[in-house]
Amino acid sequence: MSRRPVNPTRRFAGGGSFGGIFHPKSRPTPLLPTVLLILGAVLVVGYFYRGSGTSGSSALSRLEGEFTCTSELQLALPYLKKAYGDSMRKVLHVGPDTCSVVSKLLKEEETEAWGIEPYDVEDVDVNCKNLIHRGIVRVADIKFPLPYRPKSFSLVIVSDAVDYLSPRYLNKTIPELARVSADGLVIVTGYPGHARAKVAELSKFGRPAKMRSASWWARFFVQTSLQENDAAIKKFGQAAVKDGYKSRCQIFHVKSFH
Repeated sequence: MSRRPVNPTRRFAGGGSFGGIFHPKSRPTPLLPTVLLILGAVLVVGYFYRGSGTSGSSALSRLEGEFTCTSELQLALPYLKKAYGDSMRKVLHVGPDTCSVVSKLLKEEETEAWGIEPYDVEDVDVNCKNLIHRGIVRVADIKFPLPYRPKSFSLVIVSDAVDYLSPRYLNKTIPELARVSADGLVIVTGYPGHARAKVAELSKFGRPAKMRSASWWARFFVQTSLQENDAAIKKFGQAAVKDGYKSRCQIFHVKSFH
């Protein structure tokens, strides 16, 4: 955006209004540099929002660290579809706000989707209540065995939920998610150092989020006899790079138990 040059014949009057002639030897008041500084800051922030390709509210949310990996997952779904192909035909999503993910998946042709909400559902919208009423979304504690047979779903995706589980429960929950999947498990989790749960949310999640490094997850997969899916990793990475997509969360691709 172009800026009009400042007219040197105008100045700030003592009361803060424009007026009078700017004498060549007169000294500008301290207010002028302050105004220019504020204007420059506004232009920089505006440029950041526009360049990021996001709206002002979403960009602000990103800056404050208020984003969730479940919302990031929805951005990654097109690339997951390219990576897994027909394996996206019957999907189980596990995590907070699963209704939004399931609703988006159900809009895809030839895609069946179910969801598990690991926490109490409060103040949900009519659409989510309908999904729960129809049995498409369940409210269940994922620290216990899932009510599904082995390989019930072609693909299982979990987001956010694992960040609030202690290692004790992770050792049970992740293998259980792999058990009910036929073609793979996708884990979407936060990066270390990214604050996520606010104090007000601790009553819902039970504990602060624990972000774990990629090396931690690599050791965890070995300890639980899980293998990363190299083929899916490659396809997902190629699709993401082609569109210039970079996830704000870690995305792990794990093979199902066979």
